[in-house]
Amino acid sequence: MTATRESLSRAIIEAGRFLYSRGWSPATSSNYSARLSGTEALLTVSGKHKGELGIDDLLAVDMQGQSLEPGKKPSAETLLHTQLYAWKPDIGAVLHTHSVNATVLSRISLSDSLVFADYELQKAFSGVSTHESQVLVPIFDNDQDIARLAGRIQPWLEAHPDCVGYLIRGHGLYTWGAQMSDALRQIEAFEFLFECELAVRALQRN
Repeated sequence: MTATRESLSRAIIEAGRFLYSRGWSPATSSNYSARLSGTEALLTVSGKHKGELGIDDLLAVDMQGQSLEPGKKPSAETLLHTQLYAWKPDIGAVLHTHSVNATVLSRISLSDSLVFADYELQKAFSGVSTHESQVLVPIFDNDQDIARLAGRIQPWLEAHPDCVGYLIRGHGLYTWGAQMSDALRQIEAFEFLFECELAVRALQRN
């Protein structure tokens, strides 16, 4: 059954309330989207508090990231959403969050990726069926030029078709799923793993 704009809008609004309540999308940070069709996506408008989203705080964009609704401005990071929809046609929702753990971990990590291994919760990610595996999470340096940033991300996605999310250094997390519920599940899994990783690093310093 094809999701309607109304149902997708409701899913985005509810996701915003949940993510804000967990402290993963403070104030006007973050952006969320859902696929409307093969050529359009529904996205949060720029500068809105994510815990207080309403129907008017969403807009349709094309796959080039251009607004299809006059007077509504999409997030500056819209291209990072539409890039994912173009990469995989089975992606139905994309979430970008700004949690403390994701931000700090991306800043203190000296390498250009994180590797999670042997955590039971890795099985929360799409395509992962055992803890006896590795989840590789790339970290891209932040860039105000979103087209340039997308250009750096694209080769990684093409080379790693099993990628389940990525970090932007000092900025936040991007993850996705076939439906909004899948993307939310992955956010929770990532946040658990980020917290575990920070706790392990703190213990290793003592």
